[in-house]
Amino acid sequence: MTRPKLSTLDVYKRAILLLSSEKALTIGLTLAGMAIAGVQVYEQVLFGWVVDALSKAEGAFPIIGMWAALGLFGIVASVIVAVASDRLAHRHRMNAMGLAFERAITMPISYHAEKGSGTVVRAILSGTDQLFWLWLSFLREQLSAIVSILFLIPTALSMDVRMASILGVLALVYLALNVVVVRKTSDGQAAVEQYHANVFGRVGDVLGNVTVVQSYSRLGAEMDAMRSVMKDLLAAQYPVLTWWGLLTVLTRAAATITMVAVFAVGAVLAGRGEITVGGIVSFVGFATLLIGKLDQLSGFVVRTFQAAPTLRSYFELLDAQADVVEKPGAQELVSVGGRVVYDAVNYRYGPGSQGVFDLSFEVPKGKTYALVGPTGSGKTTTLSLLQRFREPDGGRIFIDGTDISTVTLNSVRHAIGVVFQEAGLFNRTIAENLRIGKPDATDQEVERAARLAEAYDFIMRKPGGFNFLIGERGLSLSGGERQRLAIARAILKDAPILILDEATSALDAETEGKIKRALDALREGRTTFIIAHRLSTVADADQILVLDEGRIVERGTFRELVAKGGLFARLVAEGGFTEPAEIEAPAASS
Repeated sequence: MTRPKLSTLDVYKRAILLLSSEKALTIGLTLAGMAIAGVQVYEQVLFGWVVDALSKAEGAFPIIGMWAALGLFGIVASVIVAVASDRLAHRHRMNAMGLAFERAITMPISYHAEKGSGTVVRAILSGTDQLFWLWLSFLREQLSAIVSILFLIPTALSMDVRMASILGVLALVYLALNVVVVRKTSDGQAAVEQYHANVFGRVGDVLGNVTVVQSYSRLGAEMDAMRSVMKDLLAAQYPVLTWWGLLTVLTRAAATITMVAVFAVGAVLAGRGEITVGGIVSFVGFATLLIGKLDQLSGFVVRTFQAAPTLRSYFELLDAQADVVEKPGAQELVSVGGRVVYDAVNYRYGPGSQGVFDLSFEVPKGKTYALVGPTGSGKTTTLSLLQRFREPDGGRIFIDGTDISTVTLNSVRHAIGVVFQEAGLFNRTIAENLRIGKPDATDQEVERAARLAEAYDFIMRKPGGFNFLIGERGLSLSGGERQRLAIARAILKDAPILILDEATSALDAETEGKIKRALDALREGRTTFIIAHRLSTVADADQILVLDEGRIVERGTFRELVAKGGLFARLVAEGGFTEPAEIEAPAASS
C-alpha cells in the first residue's frame, strides 16, 4: 500500500525527532541558545544606557562593566554551542546515513529497478546533507534568532510603544512576504527535486554501462541526452529562483525603510523630549538586530523549503516497505539438510499474466534439479521465491519440513549459496570478494576455494595476488575470471543448498570443463538447483523441470524428456542442448 505523501511540516518534525537519542544534549543546546538570544537583546539596552550616561556626564563604567560581562558570557556560550552543535550534527548525520544505507540494501531488487541506483544514492547523500545543515543551522543560529525576536518585542514595547510599532510592522512584512513566496514556489521546488533525481538516475545509468556507451559510440548521444535533462532542470529551477530573488529585494527594501523610519520618528520624539538619545540608539540596535535575525530566518525558510523535497525522498526511503517482511518472533533455520518442497506455489507480477503458478515438486536432499524453459518462463522467479526475495501469493515452500516464511530471512539465505550469471563483484580485493561468502574464512580456506574453482593460477598472476583490487564490478578481470571468483565465493560459503544461475555462461569450453569438475565436487551431498542452457550443467541433473509461461509442463531426466518429443525436445532440436553422451567420458574421469 502506498503511504500518503509527507507534508513539509511532517518532514521537519521527523528531522528534529532524529536527534531524540541525545535528548539531554539537544535540550541543553536549546537552553544555551535561548540565553545567547537574551544576551543579544539586552546588549542593545545597555548600549543605550551607556550613551545616556555619557551624555549626562554620569558614571558609565558600572554599565560598561555589565555590558562587557554580558558580552563575554555571550561569546563563551556561542563558542560552546557552535562546537557542541557541530559535533552533534556530524554524529547524527553519520547515523542517518547508516540508517538509510541499511534500509536501501534490504530493499528488494524490484525497488532498485524502479527507483534506479542514482536516485537511491541521491536520496541517501543529499538527504543526510540537508539533515546536517538543518540541525546545525537550527541549533547554532535559527533558534537563537527566533528567541531574540521573542525577547525583543516585550523589551521594545516597554521602552516605547511607538518606536516598537515600527519594528512590528517590519516583522509582519517579512512574515507576509515569506508566506507568499513559499506558497508560490512549493510545487515548483518539488518538480526541481524530481529533475535532480532524473539527472542522478541518468548519471548512474550511463556510468554503470560506460563500456556499452564507448563501444557503441554513444558519447555524443548520451551527452546530448544529459544536456536535455539538465535543460529541463534549469527550466524548472529558474522561476523558483526568481521568486526567492524577489523576496530578497523586497525584504531589503523593507529593512532600509525601517531604519529610516526609526531615525525619523526618533528625531521627532527626541525633539519633544519624549525619548532620550540613548533610547534612539537602543532602537537602532533593536532594528539592526531584528533585520539581521529576520534576514537569517528568511534565508532559513528559503533553504528549508528548497530542501523539503530532498528530505521527503530520504524519509520515503526509510518508510519504503519491502516485498518480504520477516514475521515477529521468527526462528532461525538450523542444521539444514537440504530437502526442498514447493507446495502449490503461486506468484504473479502485478495485474499482468507473468509469474509462476501451481509449482509443486520435491527435491530430496543432495539431489540436483535443473530448471529450463524459454526466456520469461519463470525459472529465476521460482528460485527467488526460495531465497525469499519475493513472497508467494499462495502456497508454501519448505526446507527440511519447515515453512520458510516462518523463519528469519538471514537463516534462509545463509543456507543457500548462489552463483549468478553476472558475477556480482565489488570494487575490493580478490580476497575480500571471496570472503563475502564466509567473512571469517582463513587464508588457507580462501586459497582452497580458489583452487577448486580453477581460479588460483590466474589470481597469482595478478599484481599482489589475492590483494589485487579488481575494480568496479570486476572490470579489471576477464569474464571467465569474474565467473570463477563467483564460483570460488560459493565454494567458500559451503551452504547445503546451491543455486547455479547460468554459472558457466561466461566461460570458454576449456575453462568450462575445469569448472565442471569443481562444480561436481561442490554438488556432492548438496541440494542443487541449476538454471542453464548448456549441456555441461544440465545433462546429468537428477531431474529436469521444464517451465513455460510460469508452469511446469514437463519433468524427467534428459533422455526421458528428449524421448517425449515435447518442449524440451524442441529446445534440444533448436540447438539449446546437446545429447549427454558427448560428455559422459569426461564426466567419468572427474
